[in-house]
Amino acid sequence: MGIATAEQTRVLEEFQIKNLVRAGLYADRAAVVTDALRHLLIHRPDYRTEMAVAAYWAGEISLGKAAEIAGLCYEDMRELLRDRGVSLRLGPATHEEALAEIQALEEFLAERARSDS
Repeated sequence: MGIATAEQTRVLEEFQIKNLVRAGLYADRAAVVTDALRHLLIHRPDYRTEMAVAAYWAGEISLGKAAEIAGLCYEDMRELLRDRGVSLRLGPATHEEALAEIQALEEFLAERARSDS
């Protein structure tokens, strides 16, 4: 048996998704994909970091949100971005970004308080 073509791989993936739903293990295709991504990011934390860098570089998220996604502290994320040559955007550009940064900081401080206890 040779190497599977892209079409054969796509057909197999659709077959697997359809039957996971049919077996009642998932409500729908979206639930299968969501669970698969969750497991992927658990087992490949480096992918979370790469995703955070890409989203920050594209201007989609703040530095605080990037740090949260990557599982890093704010300072480590800032250093990582600098090391990668990504220009830092200091300060939120929108009200929504400001709220996201506040939320990320509150979550960071709450986690820090729990670990200090």
